[in-house]
Amino acid sequence: MPLNDEKPLDLSVLIRRVVRGTPDQVFKAWTEAEHIQKWWGPAHISCPQCEMDLRVGGAYRIANLLPDGSTIWIIGRFLKIERPHLLSYSWQSGSSPEHGDKAQEQVTVRFVSHGDKTEVIVEHRHIADEKTQTSHTNGWTGCLDGIEAYCS
Repeated sequence: MPLNDEKPLDLSVLIRRVVRGTPDQVFKAWTEAEHIQKWWGPAHISCPQCEMDLRVGGAYRIANLLPDGSTIWIIGRFLKIERPHLLSYSWQSGSSPEHGDKAQEQVTVRFVSHGDKTEVIVEHRHIADEKTQTSHTNGWTGCLDGIEAYCS
């Protein structure tokens, strides 16, 4: 616990999962909207809309439809793409498909070959607080559950 109620400067989440498929196949499932909509999110969240402009500087938008009918949007820009082994992008979430200028988190996803399987390593950095860190841990665990089932 930080002293004097100071907030940690850089909370993060690191989640790993081995899934069926080559890095190329899993990278494609992670970066193409028609695939993402089929596996994205924890079990209680669906993805009714997804847009991907997969190039450095390109934008993405992912809609997360919650059980109560509300939508949380995840938006950002691709920072680094090394197909099919690495993907890095900025991350913002909010109730609008176009957020304001708030601090951005960063996600890096690595796809490591293990024969006919791929280890997916998700690192989510620059998280503002422990509540959001817990939410991201649950969200990424659910996403990896989803892509694991989708790739089976």
